Amino acid sequence: MRRAIGIARVFAMGEDEDSTEDIVTEEMLWERIPETQGLDRANTYYELSARIYARGQYDEALALAETARDIYTELGSVVPSDGLAQAYSAIGYNLNQLKRMSEAANAMSKAVDLLRESKSPLAIDLACTLGEWWFSSKEYEKTIECMSECVQEHLVDGNDSGAANDLHLIGCAQRELKNYGQALESFQEARALFKKLKEVINVARCDQKIAHCLTEIGDGEAALISAQKSLDVFVTAHDHYRETYSLLELGKAQIVAGQGEEGLNTLDRVLEIATDNENRDFEFILEIEGRMADVLHSLGREDEAEEIRRRVKAVEEVIKED
Repeated sequence: MRRAIGIARVFAMGEDEDSTEDIVTEEMLWERIPETQGLDRANTYYELSARIYARGQYDEALALAETARDIYTELGSVVPSDGLAQAYSAIGYNLNQLKRMSEAANAMSKAVDLLRESKSPLAIDLACTLGEWWFSSKEYEKTIECMSECVQEHLVDGNDSGAANDLHLIGCAQRELKNYGQALESFQEARALFKKLKEVINVARCDQKIAHCLTEIGDGEAALISAQKSLDVFVTAHDHYRETYSLLELGKAQIVAGQGEEGLNTLDRVLEIATDNENRDFEFILEIEGRMADVLHSLGREDEAEEIRRRVKAVEEVIKED
């Protein structure tokens, strides 16, 4: 949702209320280029980039956005900084579509900085998009830094939904960094806001991740409670995809809580679901199998554990080859 809003608003930047975009054709824009200079020329390149982006021709749209950026940069302080910001944001969106995530995030970062300097209301939307891109680029520290600013802005604006989503993403980044205590705090804060808004599925998403963090820090009993809550919601909602992951967290919590046999049975249920699909996620399957082997070992069932490890090794030899 954020991304769709962001694109729509970014490509509206620089347009007047009396815009004649509906009657200005792409051909007319191309013809306009030799006749324009300075700001008008930059805006024309930007408009062309937006039209061509909408057609899905991202390489060409990127080149046009970069040309617009170069012209805005040459003009310097004689034009509002929003022009340069819109060019950087367009560059970012095109790079994102081309799967060049790190470059996309760097371009969008420049757009956000410019918009914050000019106190543009567009800054917060693009900053949220930037945080998601930093996360996709595995730049988790930058994700946390970016989204922490967004949380404060959303709270000041009274936007609890925005703040909750920001906190959820911060929690995900902290979890990737294995900062489970800090991740737990972020997920709990996000949960409280989602509950206030009565967003049932999002509350359950937080509960599932809270269970994960509690398991990692060794609090199996508390993890059991959160995992069961998330599972109950997803079963009720018939959300089978999320139900599977909550079931995994329940099994892990049972094991940490000393309920080895129960945890083993739960993981076996997860394994049945994970393998009942032609497009098997072998990394996920191997994670479950590995945990089951560890439980079997702890229960003294070494022969069964060794059989699983042998099978896992055979698969790993295939999927981990360079």
